[in-house]
Amino acid sequence: MYALEENNTLLWPLLVYGAIVLSLVGLILGLSYVLGSRHNDRATGEPYEGGIVSEGTARTRFSSQFYLVAMLFVIFDVETVFILSWAIAFRELGWYGYAGVAVFMLMLAVVLVYEWRNGALDFGPDGRKILAAYKRLMQKPAA
Repeated sequence: MYALEENNTLLWPLLVYGAIVLSLVGLILGLSYVLGSRHNDRATGEPYEGGIVSEGTARTRFSSQFYLVAMLFVIFDVETVFILSWAIAFRELGWYGYAGVAVFMLMLAVVLVYEWRNGALDFGPDGRKILAAYKRLMQKPAA
């Protein structure tokens, strides 16, 4: 029975905190309803009311290049988290952890080579194509 009383005494601060949070949320929502402006101007129904007339559709197709770059970002962002946590626990993990991170980095190198071959790192026009076009232009006789 003593353990039950001890659990109740540890629970009351959480309940008080929850009550304070819920009352603050209610107070903020109530104040925004009372003090908020209610207008129905011409641009109220437009998206963002930014003052810039929207053009085109929101269903624009992105190049596959965009998704390859996004994949690179996610892959190397996750890599940073894993390698940082490995570095923090380096002494506790020992050689087993070192082998694990070596395999992980090898897999990342394979992914990087794959994306490089698919053109994810080609951000501009192909230099070889530009040089070939320039050479063809220079080889034409002047009229």
